[in-house]
Amino acid sequence: MKAHRLPSRPRPRRIGALAVAASALVLATAGPALAHTEVSASDSRALAKNVTLTFESEAEDDGAGFTEIRTVLPKGIDPGDVELKEAPKGWKLKPTGDGYSVGGPALAPGENAEHSIVVRQLPDATSLAFKTVDTYEGGKVSRWIEVARDGEPEPENPAPLLKLKAAPADATPDASTSASPSPKPESEAPSSDGKKPSKAATSDGGSAWPAVGIIIGVCLFALAGGFVLFQQRRGSDQ
Repeated sequence: MKAHRLPSRPRPRRIGALAVAASALVLATAGPALAHTEVSASDSRALAKNVTLTFESEAEDDGAGFTEIRTVLPKGIDPGDVELKEAPKGWKLKPTGDGYSVGGPALAPGENAEHSIVVRQLPDATSLAFKTVDTYEGGKVSRWIEVARDGEPEPENPAPLLKLKAAPADATPDASTSASPSPKPESEAPSSDGKKPSKAATSDGGSAWPAVGIIIGVCLFALAGGFVLFQQRRGSDQ
């Protein structure tokens, strides 16, 4: 009489490997790719004059287009020392107390907002952070205002950062350039209407998803470890 073979059980090591792979996939795909606002310069040296700064805000809302980009200027650049060079059709620049805003008719949904300004002179610094508040048609607001300290990883909603090279030996500060006020703290950065945006008004893609992905990944790791331990004990009892 032939003995019946018991159905083979998945090996604990194989199960653990599959769980680890699934956890890595969850962590990689839990949060959608975040949009950013980037800045580039025609001359990235400290104390450079008549520099063109170009800002590009990546669209993150497929259902509404940009209507306004507000920028907080870093210390050393006064709102009066900035002129608009290029912007979407119909958009205009307006100075604010701590920087400027540029806006106009809503862009097409999914279209990036790009504009350029001319700065009379860059300050003597190693880097410049331009805290930016993006407004979409319908009132949705995204804030790119977080500045990482030296040695820290990039924050979830980073402000556009321009790194500067050393100033030429013969460069001197322009006496006509007035010092701008210090940027407001991140928690006080206003929206385009001058009011502090609520958490509900901020970007949906910049904060919650990464934390959810980490929690899911940890839970999967814990379940995989418990299942492997259960299989090992079950095998030792037979």
